[in-house]
Amino acid sequence: MTSLLQILLMILDIVWFLMIAHIIMSWLINFQVLNLRQPLVAQLWFGLNRLLEPLYSRIRQFMPDLGGIDLAPLVALVGVYALRIILLNNAGFFL
Repeated sequence: MTSLLQILLMILDIVWFLMIAHIIMSWLINFQVLNLRQPLVAQLWFGLNRLLEPLYSRIRQFMPDLGGIDLAPLVALVGVYALRIILLNNAGFFL
């Protein structure tokens, strides 16, 4: 059962890394450091969007409209971190 805990933590780490990469890329694209006309940047951006948009869209359903500010990635990051804490605090269940 310990391996199940390790697998779940690894999945949460991967999701966390993808979300951080998506957030940083969105900043770099908005500040015109990265250009979506570059093929590699476009592929990475659209790939991350396809992976994370289902999660973000579910969070956006419950959040109020704040105009141009999107807090769904922040809520998702906090959620992933909270799940990690819950799993680590209940690690005895997996032993």
